Amino acid sequence: MKKIAHSVDVHTHAFHPKIAARAVEQLAKHYGVGIAHNGLAEDLLNRLDEAGVERAFVHSAATKAEQVKPANDWAIYLQEHYPRFEAFGTIHPDFADFEQELNRLASCGIRGIKLHPDFQGFWLDDPRLGPIFECIGARFVLMVHIGDEHPPEENPSCPAKLARVLDTYPDLRVVAAHFGGYRHWAYVTDALAGRRVYLDTSSSLAFIEQNLLERIFNAFPREQILFGSDYPMWTPRTERDLLQKRLGLSDAELEEIMTNGARLIGDA
Repeated sequence: MKKIAHSVDVHTHAFHPKIAARAVEQLAKHYGVGIAHNGLAEDLLNRLDEAGVERAFVHSAATKAEQVKPANDWAIYLQEHYPRFEAFGTIHPDFADFEQELNRLASCGIRGIKLHPDFQGFWLDDPRLGPIFECIGARFVLMVHIGDEHPPEENPSCPAKLARVLDTYPDLRVVAAHFGGYRHWAYVTDALAGRRVYLDTSSSLAFIEQNLLERIFNAFPREQILFGSDYPMWTPRTERDLLQKRLGLSDAELEEIMTNGARLIGDA
């Protein structure tokens, strides 16, 4: 497939070979889906080529404080050894030296941080995150998993919680994963439209109702919509084709969305 210049898949995962099989198995069990891809960096590169995508943001999330440094060491390794990857670091509210760790990441060229409240075991509006958000500020892009199977009031993350974070920390550059909230799509426009927030398209297109998809897509400026696949759960090629089909996008409109990630990170 023809490669789109400056195109980015903003939501992917590539696991260390020692844990990749287990990580993919856990993802499949948690979401109740079959996953046909192994989650290794080399396979991700192949899937990007199939979709004509130049680069990928690669994420991980530490589920406890002691995993922060190993996860970030892996991000730094990916950043140094895979030029097509923009590796995101992670942090946890139980990690005491967060400022030093964020400075370490920045010094190693890391430009993004991933938070997954549901997997990491905290709520997005946990007061302990306040000093971390202040330290992140505008110097990192912050990718946040939003939504899940539980209703908003019972879920660690939701569009309304993110809205409160954005109100309190306006310097943050936040990407709300999964079209603003996996299974929370009915709440996205009321909570987030009109705000300085980006939405990625990952892990949504196979599930979201057409009316909700169109409502969200039309409520946000095009530059705030970012292409994401959530590899290894799905492939960039599959998600690229589904995005274009479900929204009836022209090739030019699709290319604009697929290059927004590069503009966000400052590479286009």
